[in-house]
Amino acid sequence: MNHKTARVMAGNASTNKSLYRTVRFMVHDAMIAIDLPDGTRTLILREIEMDRAKKHARADRVYGYSDFAPSCGLSGDRETGAAQATAECLRRNGITNVIGDRTLPLLYVDEMQAAGISVELDADIGVTDRRVKDDEEVANLRAAQKVTEEAMRMACETVATASVENDGSLLVGDKILSSERLRTMIDKFLLDRNFFNPPCIVAGGRDGGDCHELGSGPLFTGQPVIIDIFPLDKRSMYNGDCTRTVVHGEITFEVQNMHSAVVASKAAAISVVKAGVSGEEIHLETLRVLQEHGFKEGLPTENDPESFCSMPHGTGHGIGLDVHEPPLLDRKGPALLTGDVVTIEPGLYSRAIGGVRVEDMVLVTQSGCENFNCLPEGLVWS
Repeated sequence: MNHKTARVMAGNASTNKSLYRTVRFMVHDAMIAIDLPDGTRTLILREIEMDRAKKHARADRVYGYSDFAPSCGLSGDRETGAAQATAECLRRNGITNVIGDRTLPLLYVDEMQAAGISVELDADIGVTDRRVKDDEEVANLRAAQKVTEEAMRMACETVATASVENDGSLLVGDKILSSERLRTMIDKFLLDRNFFNPPCIVAGGRDGGDCHELGSGPLFTGQPVIIDIFPLDKRSMYNGDCTRTVVHGEITFEVQNMHSAVVASKAAAISVVKAGVSGEEIHLETLRVLQEHGFKEGLPTENDPESFCSMPHGTGHGIGLDVHEPPLLDRKGPALLTGDVVTIEPGLYSRAIGGVRVEDMVLVTQSGCENFNCLPEGLVWS
């Protein structure tokens, strides 16, 4: 028997980012990309989307579900019908074997197997290829980071230039500046620029002692405020990601010491970034510098004092259509590839003081990296 193999990706492009990246076309219903043995790509989707897809999608041929109705007809359930059409398309093209990625729904696998087609997993599809950003993706990420930095500057300057109430809480106008209020200001700023902003981190004082605490309540003078913004550009579907730390008023010795260590560790990590260097090597360089400054690694234990100060997370992660993508810059992190775009975001956290984190986004090259950020790193923004 002559075996013919095709590669299949399927699902909803609004949630299946690997599928979206493959065809660069957005729909909100089931869509199937079939790479046939002759090197061409067939796209199957709802009939009402076909004209747009023929103009914009990265596909050689575009069909509707009904073009591949089996003899028994398509199910009235749209997702089941899409899976049936996929199996029928494969059958008509003489496909006997399918290679699927880790996102391929079991519904499709079941229909293919019922048609006598074998299915195997290639866990690297949609992972390794997504890591290597093409020129269009790099431009999208650079543009997303630019707007993210604009939002960050607005947020940090808002904290730095606020007035102070008698109890030390910050005021903008005649209203308390809380984490929630500043988060809303960031949301509105980004919405005006056609960005969607998931709940970002505005964590002042002790809230910042937990690296992923969103933050709540009034912000106060003299405390470090971690601001971490990671919005989605609705035009391109790519993400920005930037963190800065700001202090209104007097900066304590402890916070200044934490900040100096974080900035030095970020510079050291960036200096070793290049293709072929592992995520683990970069993370260990970050830890080396933090430890030279007297800080620890890992989460505090029950026996550690409130003043325990450490970095409990990795140095960074890949970014693209998702905020968190491979590779990880952490222990066991893989070798970097030319075209990876990663964050470098060391931080230090203390339950007694709060936290300090500074984050940039860089493009990995053969000989080093390109930093997309141009914002200041300091604690003073006024």
